Amino acid sequence: MRVALGADHAGHPLKDVVRRAIESLGHEVLDRGTHDTQPVDFPDITQATCEPVLSGDADRAILVCGTGQGAVMAANKLPGIRCGLAHEPYSAHQAVEHDDANVVAMGAWLVPHALIPDIVREFLDARFDDDEDTRRRVGKLNALDALTA
Repeated sequence: MRVALGADHAGHPLKDVVRRAIESLGHEVLDRGTHDTQPVDFPDITQATCEPVLSGDADRAILVCGTGQGAVMAANKLPGIRCGLAHEPYSAHQAVEHDDANVVAMGAWLVPHALIPDIVREFLDARFDDDEDTRRRVGKLNALDALTA
């Protein structure tokens, strides 16, 4: 699996831990920045990290910022992206299984480093349930992309 990985300056300290977890599972990382702790805007990193998922160059993406909240908000504004917040393993797989998430975000200030391998594994190993209820709900999520302000 090809996994896009991006972090803003607040998430950068956790980025290498996430990278190692992805690679330890045998997956390829597409590094979308940032590469240091100089301030950057999370919407820019989020868009750059989600672009390979939208183009088909990556299967999934993982975003890291201070709390994960900003990355989730930015990612879910991109039509075709469904991003969940995963500060523990259960949410990581639940977002995929029930909501067909193709991206997760986590907060570097909130997630214990010891949970990162489990969160990454649960997200990348999870598969969409694809039953009638989940298909209906995801269809409704996708329909929200068409709404205009």
